[in-house]
Amino acid sequence: MQVVPFRTWAEVSRERIAANFHSVRNAVGPAVEVAAVVKADAYGHGSVEVSRVLAAQGAKWFAVSCVDEGVTLREAGIDARILVMADYFAYSRAALVEYRLTPVLHTLGDLRDLDAFARSRNTSLPFHLKIDTGMGRLGTLSGAAEIACAIKDASHLKFEGLMTHFASSADYTRPQTENQMAAFAKVSDSLCALGVSPTYVHMASTNPIAFGRREAWHNMVRPGHALYGYLSPARGAAPHPVLQVSPALQWKARILATKDVPAGSLIGYGGIYCASRPMRIAVLGVGYADGLSHRLSNRGHVIAAGRLVPILGAISMDVTTIDITNCPSLQAGDAVTLLGSEGTVSINAQQMARMAGTISYDVLCGIRTRVKRVYV
Repeated sequence: MQVVPFRTWAEVSRERIAANFHSVRNAVGPAVEVAAVVKADAYGHGSVEVSRVLAAQGAKWFAVSCVDEGVTLREAGIDARILVMADYFAYSRAALVEYRLTPVLHTLGDLRDLDAFARSRNTSLPFHLKIDTGMGRLGTLSGAAEIACAIKDASHLKFEGLMTHFASSADYTRPQTENQMAAFAKVSDSLCALGVSPTYVHMASTNPIAFGRREAWHNMVRPGHALYGYLSPARGAAPHPVLQVSPALQWKARILATKDVPAGSLIGYGGIYCASRPMRIAVLGVGYADGLSHRLSNRGHVIAAGRLVPILGAISMDVTTIDITNCPSLQAGDAVTLLGSEGTVSINAQQMARMAGTISYDVLCGIRTRVKRVYV
């Protein structure tokens, strides 16, 4: 077994990343392109290594949030298409050309500016256009006729994709997703009638894929959370998921010290935990500076020696205290599991998120860079 020389680390399974990708690939079928979302350092899993794994599995598209993320992939040797979904500034336009990145544009002003830039470079650039269909964030609210006119006037751009993003696609208690699909179809159909047709049409991230909203798939989908082993819980009468995925990341930390404390001992900052009995405690080399949420103070759990044990007192910047009274064999240097499984006991990011009052995306993306990533 590999000895990991770190106080806290995250083990990322290449095999599970690949299997999750193929689960998506098989669900949507060969006619639908899969753009793997590796933004935010692949949701904390490491964008470069994850992209290398997926490229080896046949991924032809990757989606990132900003130009810097795209540049990181290019400089690491990733040669697939890279879609930049939420970053379009004047200072980043040169990098789009230099690193062969494809921008998502959100306004017709952006479109005209990019066309002028491409003309000044005597080049032609592909782009995807985002429509705001009810999310209320990025995306144009312009009508089809105005969009078509702007696209036809852009002599140095190639209209490659039309997209939108859903606000509540796992919620089957209200019609917001259906309304967004209808709004998108109205614009898309009108553009086609005006002679403007993109190569790719895409709306669906993980949830519409997972719950089989096939009318949202079109010919490209953008899975993110599913690649890392998670599906959001649905609200209402949702169909059975068409995806089977497994978490790819386990987070571990080593014990720095153990000690026996008497009843009445106060633990940690503020003394917010008072031992009700004699206890054996362990101090872990992980804290909120590593991404373990301070909200888990006095309420979260970790897995120690195959048992679920409580966090005691306040989580500190660099250390966390746990109760190992029922795990007396544990010593300094031994590892415990923050996220993952030991035997029949497991904690996943969704469970940790519920305890911390947040979402699983936040838990995964919040694992800081000083937590070493180890690929297995």
